[in-house]
Amino acid sequence: MSWHVAGNFEDIIYEKQEGVAKVTINRPEKRNAFRPKTVTEMYEAFLDAREDSSIGVILLTGAGPHTDGKYAFCSGGDQSVRGDAGYVGEDGVPRLNVLDLQKLIRSMPKVVIALVAGYAIGGGHVLHVVCDL
Repeated sequence: MSWHVAGNFEDIIYEKQEGVAKVTINRPEKRNAFRPKTVTEMYEAFLDAREDSSIGVILLTGAGPHTDGKYAFCSGGDQSVRGDAGYVGEDGVPRLNVLDLQKLIRSMPKVVIALVAGYAIGGGHVLHVVCDL
């Protein structure tokens, strides 16, 4: 039994195996903080898992460890890319769209399990709260 990459993403790893999808926030150097690109990629992966009839469970986790050896599930929004007016997407439009992602996870007709190892701060805490377990 091995994981198969299910999408080509930069900020996340999206994998599937035998009825399970796994979304891993892959920014350990930022303690898995999300930026607009991360949120967009997570939304796309969760939407794919929702529509895939072979998937019954979705796992959400964070990559690690950080260079200091500590783990983080997600440390919320990446403050290093947030401007004075907020976040700006790659298209130049001010947005983060994290609420859309939270709604998608919360309304998912499949079980969503957060695998929380380490810090879950701010918006990262909210991400695991909207999961089923």
